[in-house]
Amino acid sequence: MGRLLTKFLKGERVYCCAGCGTHFATGEDIVSKAFHGRTGPAILFHKAENYSQGPSENRSLTTGLHRVADIYCIACDTYMGWIYEEAFEESQKYKIGKCVLEKARLSKLSGPQ
Repeated sequence: MGRLLTKFLKGERVYCCAGCGTHFATGEDIVSKAFHGRTGPAILFHKAENYSQGPSENRSLTTGLHRVADIYCIACDTYMGWIYEEAFEESQKYKIGKCVLEKARLSKLSGPQ
């Protein structure tokens, strides 16, 4: 097995996997904190790092039908949320390429990283 390469993020707030501490996103990448996931509150980010992606599937969500893929921590394989691959309603197209991360799966580092 090869070495696991992860990207370390810098910023005032860095959101990490609560299980292993792998960096996922920064506070500057937040689009909205008004999302809901499988475990409760979730955050929509412009982008995320250090994840692996499951298979795509059409899923009926609160805001309509979307094609999404679940995302997992690249280090510990914990389910973290999903990425939007397609939105079938025009008003939801802004979500394409963005990631939803579940708050219950995240820890937050504060201060300059």
